[in-house]
Amino acid sequence: MHDTSPQTAAGKVLWHFSMSLDGYVAGPGHRMDWMPEATNRPGLIEEYVQTTGAVLGGRDGWDAFPDAGAVYGGDWSGPVFVLTHHPEDAEPADGVTFLSCDVAEAVQIARQAAGGKNVEVLSPTIGRQLLERGLLDEMDLHVLPVLLGDGVRLYDDPGGTPVPLEFCNGDPVEEVNLRYRPLGRVGG
Repeated sequence: MHDTSPQTAAGKVLWHFSMSLDGYVAGPGHRMDWMPEATNRPGLIEEYVQTTGAVLGGRDGWDAFPDAGAVYGGDWSGPVFVLTHHPEDAEPADGVTFLSCDVAEAVQIARQAAGGKNVEVLSPTIGRQLLERGLLDEMDLHVLPVLLGDGVRLYDDPGGTPVPLEFCNGDPVEEVNLRYRPLGRVGG
């Protein structure tokens, strides 16, 4: 298995998340205090800062973290779009546009604002909808060495059918082998 090649600003619609080994992108109530100190490839964050032109998120995530200036630790700035069924009760924020439209229209708006760079989708629900409609170009996942057991899943589609994926940094159908050792329970 090889590390992914550097991210490019190719106008992609990119579903991007760090997640637990058991598939959660946030803890219960969108908590993020579970994220361990993790290392990543040198320059990874800078790649995303340079290649991201706009962010598209959902209302639940926004309500949990209403700070557009916190994207990539404050190193990135640009247009943030929050797709919601009830924009009228959203607290206005600089650089944030609340949209109440179809997910395909929201992606078009974000793509236009991204100016040829990537649109990062930071919402499990929106990502699933884009995947279902064939509007997602790529998924970029960073698996962290922790099990949550509860929270917000990356992909939640009870009763759905399997979605085949192509592995981009190796054999397209390669099984990825991860080996971990338990360190004990936190708070246990």
